[in-house]
Amino acid sequence: MGITERKEREREEMRDLILRGAQKLFLENGYEKTSIRGIADAIEYSPATIYLYYKDKNELLLALHVKAFEKMISEFTVVASVPDPFERLVALGDQYIKFALENPELYDLMFIMQAPIEALACKNEVWEDGMKSFDFLRFVFSECVRAGYFRAELNVDTSCLTIWSYMHGLITIYLKNRMDMFEDDRPMERMQESFQLFVEMLKISFK
Repeated sequence: MGITERKEREREEMRDLILRGAQKLFLENGYEKTSIRGIADAIEYSPATIYLYYKDKNELLLALHVKAFEKMISEFTVVASVPDPFERLVALGDQYIKFALENPELYDLMFIMQAPIEALACKNEVWEDGMKSFDFLRFVFSECVRAGYFRAELNVDTSCLTIWSYMHGLITIYLKNRMDMFEDDRPMERMQESFQLFVEMLKISFK
């Protein structure tokens, strides 16, 4: 390995170290109470070192969001092979639930932890990472409409927001340990069954 390659690898390793430290403190302390100095102390480097890689904590949080959403969207692609649009919608919900349960800290960072929009937006105050994942749902739902599963006059954005809100509520109940009352070891299956029941009811109501 040459000097250039080694230095780039070292830079990537430092970025990863900073991001891991930042993620830990964001989740433990919240956005407002997390500081660059606190992150530097956690990884045992100086604040100046962090500023070589990230200009402020907004850029740090954005970098964490970008990585998390890339991971989630890459896992969504497995549903593309499901031929029927409605079954693809169900599979997408299942995959969303699976991602959240397997990556609870990332899900918290992406959708639950409070943070100002400038820490999440790439440009023009648009939450681009969130919109990319929403577009995935919007595309699948639109295919369901074209296939006749839902009425053509339905507002796609409102319908998708309703579906997303249901999934998010279901996941949040689990992540906040409110599903423990069922006293079983099948939370993912229970949540997937609940989501399928929800979209089946939507199909009946809005066909």
